[in-house]
Amino acid sequence: MPLLPLLLFFLLSLPMLFFFTYAQVAALSFARLGLSPGGAFLLFTLSLIGSGINVPIRRQRVPVDPPPVPPIAFFWLFPMVQPPRVAERVLAINVGGAVIPALFSLYLLGAGRAPLAAAVLATVLVAAVAKALARPVPGRGIVLPAFIPPLAAAVIALLVAPPGSRAAVAYVSGTLGTLIGADLLNLRALDRMGPGMLSIGGAGVFDGIFLVGVLAAFLA
Repeated sequence: MPLLPLLLFFLLSLPMLFFFTYAQVAALSFARLGLSPGGAFLLFTLSLIGSGINVPIRRQRVPVDPPPVPPIAFFWLFPMVQPPRVAERVLAINVGGAVIPALFSLYLLGAGRAPLAAAVLATVLVAAVAKALARPVPGRGIVLPAFIPPLAAAVIALLVAPPGSRAAVAYVSGTLGTLIGADLLNLRALDRMGPGMLSIGGAGVFDGIFLVGVLAAFLA
C-alpha cells in the first residue's frame, strides 16, 4: 500500500481513536467509583450529550450599551425620546456540566462512598481554589483552567479522605466545589455581563468537572 494514503488514513483516524480511548478511560473511571460497566458508559454518554444542553432558568432584558441612536432626536421641530435598545440575557444550567455530575455526587454521598465530613471539607477547599481562578467571559459565562479543579480535588482528597474513599471524595469535591466556587459565587459577576447565553456548568467549567471523574479513578 502506498505510504501517502496510509499516512492520510492514520491522520484521519486519530480523532476517532482519541475519542474512543477517552470514552473508555472515562467509563472506567465511573465504574471504579461504584457503577456497573453499563451504568458507567451510560453516565459518560449522558454527560457528553448533556454538555450541549442548556436549560434556561432566568431571562432578563438588558439595555445595549452604547445606544445606537441619541436618546433625544427631533422630528421636524418636536423633540422625540428614543426608547433604549434592549437585548436578552439568559442564565441557563448545563445538563452535562452541572445537573448530571451533581446528581452523581449526591448518589456517592447517599451510598456512603464519600464520608460527609471529608467531602464537605474538600468541597470548601476546591471551591476556594475555583473562585480564585474563575473569570467571567461575556457571552460564555465562567471559564477557568480545565486541569486545575481535578488536580486540586485529587490532592485535597489524598490529604483529608480515608484511603478507601479518596476517589469518591475527589469526584464530589471536584464537581460541587467547581460549581460552587466558579459559578454560584460569581452570579453577581454574571449579572453585570452583557446580553447572551450564560451557562452554569458550561463553557470552561464543563471541562474541569468532566476531568474530575477521570482523575478520580487513579485514586480508587
